[in-house]
Amino acid sequence: MKPETEDRISESSDELYERFTLQVDKGQEPLRIDKFLASRIERATRNKLQQAMSLGMVTVNGQAVKPNYKIKPLDQVCIYSDISPEETEVVPEKMDLDIVYEDGDLMVINKPAGLVVHPGSGNYNGTLLNGVAWYLKQQNPSLTEDVLPRFGLVHRIDKNTSGLLVLAKTDIAMRQLAKQFFDHSVKREYHALAWGDLQQEQGTIVAHIGRHVRFRKKFEAYPEGDHGKEAITHYQVLERFGYVTYVRCVLETGRTHQIRVHMKHLGHPLFSDETYGGDTIVKGTVYAKYKQFVENCFAICPRQALHAKTLGFVHPVTQQEMFFEAPLTPDLEKLIEKWRSYAAGFKKE
Repeated sequence: MKPETEDRISESSDELYERFTLQVDKGQEPLRIDKFLASRIERATRNKLQQAMSLGMVTVNGQAVKPNYKIKPLDQVCIYSDISPEETEVVPEKMDLDIVYEDGDLMVINKPAGLVVHPGSGNYNGTLLNGVAWYLKQQNPSLTEDVLPRFGLVHRIDKNTSGLLVLAKTDIAMRQLAKQFFDHSVKREYHALAWGDLQQEQGTIVAHIGRHVRFRKKFEAYPEGDHGKEAITHYQVLERFGYVTYVRCVLETGRTHQIRVHMKHLGHPLFSDETYGGDTIVKGTVYAKYKQFVENCFAICPRQALHAKTLGFVHPVTQQEMFFEAPLTPDLEKLIEKWRSYAAGFKKE
């Protein structure tokens, strides 16, 4: 067997799963695939592998297989597996949730800015998952905390980014949604306000994203691909306000801070983004009146001006195409209108 290759979504991703691929040797004798994989993947039992196959998470040559499938020489085997953030107890907490859609398999939530998605270092309570745990226990009091941690989480968005997030309510839904995220078939559109006047009406940013060498809480773009993971962002100008630009960003991949890092790499950090230099005057005049205007804008939106506006995927059970849209938050609406008015006045002058 050729050495196993791993396409792993690590700490630098918002997509919480991984994929392992391998190719069977030319001289391999026919063997049940569950036995074959159990002997080659660390900590993988035949029972777990059989469960994964029942959920369609093991494919051979692109097709889902059953445990009794017998591998053949040169078969291409792919195994999808979810990876969770650090294990932390999720204590149910009462919380107002903006549930856009819900059925027996999944729920779509419009997350407000300032809310952390899952418990972790420094954020052990008050997160979205704490609220989801409480909500689910009201529906089903028999649910125990053993099944609540990380319940259905397949992707995440930054604390200070607002917008749409999908969570699975069953194991089958979780695995199938995770597979869609990994295969880049999920449609995600973000709206943002970026510093500067973008030269092109639309474009594509291709640059790996990985941890910053010195500042480990930040990420950096590596256009040569010498570090980090592949990342692709498509953008389109929606409106121009002179010193800032209102843009639409479509993700092809889902790396942590992807839009924020890519826009900074392009020379246009997001407005009010403290981590990536957008919380100071990047473009504009030195006049006191303009400085005061920008400070007022920062006060209106004291977080990165980024909103996960649309989310589209195939329902994991019904196979119907689902599409959701969340309107801009009040702070972003007010911010954009303020810049729109400023730009209109600037043109008159």
